[in-house]
Amino acid sequence: MSKAHLLIVDDEPDILELVTITCARMGVGTQRAQTLAEAYHHLEQETFDLCLTDMRLPDGNGIDLVRLIAKQYPNLPVAMLTAYGSMDSAVAAMKAGAFDFVSKPVDLQVLRNLIGAALKLSAPPSSSATPEQPSQALIGDSLPIRETRALIAKLARNQAPVFITGESGTGKELAARLIHLQGPRREHPFVPVNCGAIPADLMESELFGHRKGSFTGAVCDKAGLFQATQGGTLFLDEIADLPLPMQVKLLRAIQQKSVRPVGSETEVEVDVRIISASHRNLDDEVERGNFRRDLYYRIDVIELLMPALRSRPEDIPPLADHILGQIAEASGTPKRYLSDAALCRLAAHPFPGNVRELQNLLERATALTDDVELGPEDLYLPANRPLPARAKPVQAEEIDRQPLGDQLDEIERRAILEALDATHWNRTAAAKQLGMTTRSLRYRLSKLGLS
Repeated sequence: MSKAHLLIVDDEPDILELVTITCARMGVGTQRAQTLAEAYHHLEQETFDLCLTDMRLPDGNGIDLVRLIAKQYPNLPVAMLTAYGSMDSAVAAMKAGAFDFVSKPVDLQVLRNLIGAALKLSAPPSSSATPEQPSQALIGDSLPIRETRALIAKLARNQAPVFITGESGTGKELAARLIHLQGPRREHPFVPVNCGAIPADLMESELFGHRKGSFTGAVCDKAGLFQATQGGTLFLDEIADLPLPMQVKLLRAIQQKSVRPVGSETEVEVDVRIISASHRNLDDEVERGNFRRDLYYRIDVIELLMPALRSRPEDIPPLADHILGQIAEASGTPKRYLSDAALCRLAAHPFPGNVRELQNLLERATALTDDVELGPEDLYLPANRPLPARAKPVQAEEIDRQPLGDQLDEIERRAILEALDATHWNRTAAAKQLGMTTRSLRYRLSKLGLS
């Protein structure tokens, strides 16, 4: 196996020497550059496994190098050296495509962790890595879900904080888990935390740990969730529910990469990637004063929008088949199937609860009937919403005579026309109402002959 190779770009001789010695002890070779021009030359002449660059260089800005590498060498992770306390620079670098950052003066353990994580990106998963199970996959082949899978694969290759947004039931925790499983931290813990389920007076102890005797009931030292996640990914679900005092302490933990247990006078270094999520709009929460703006900028370096189920009705048949298979396996009973009429009824349902609602609906249907084939009457769905005036009504018997693919297209066409009608044919607003990107809406309009 060839020796790993790192490009270090900095105009300070002491930093160059420190990184070189650290890499040598890790069995990693190095090449040095003191300017952007030298770095560009080495990139053209050699192959590297990691680039580590300073922010300020004699002939330019390190972010320019980050952007060039992201464009011309997309498989090369690049990390940024930033001045102490300069989180704005670190965030800007990660938005430009940096893998991670390390603050000056350089902490050697943080540097070793960063180098080790970056080198794992090009290494094949070890046999001890958790394999991806069918239950840990985003089911479907629609354009929104394909775009989501592609973005997850890209996000898995860096350490930037990710904020996952979307309606309840769209699979935000699943997306966070996939980012973890496909990234260099996959051999370490993935720890999900529902911030709204922890009592406010226990939240600091749960996240950061406590020392014996620090408060009534603290009968022994306890490690917090940050320490339990060491080397892995901490998923903070419903982060908008964090009380304001805890938001301050979380911000410090993210910036300093260390936590202070309750009752302790010293901080503990932690190597944790933060992924957070909320079904609430954090912009609105910031404007209302319920969420700190500086914390919002730190956790929302990259945003991932999970598409609503109603924006991808063609994914309902494979999703339903997958869920019915899970139900059969868990209950030890024969697998059930949905009739074409039942699938048509599901495609017409708006699914305010998204995939979670589909799962609950199918669990209820299988519990209340013994038939192998589930019909529309077994779904107990409410009556469908009326069509908008602009859309031409289609009789039920007319739909039933169409092939299933045509039925789904017709239902999708009606949903899009309804959203366009409600937003006075504003495509951006209609896409938001449908839970999809404007690009996805343009694709569907073209596909359905509505453009």
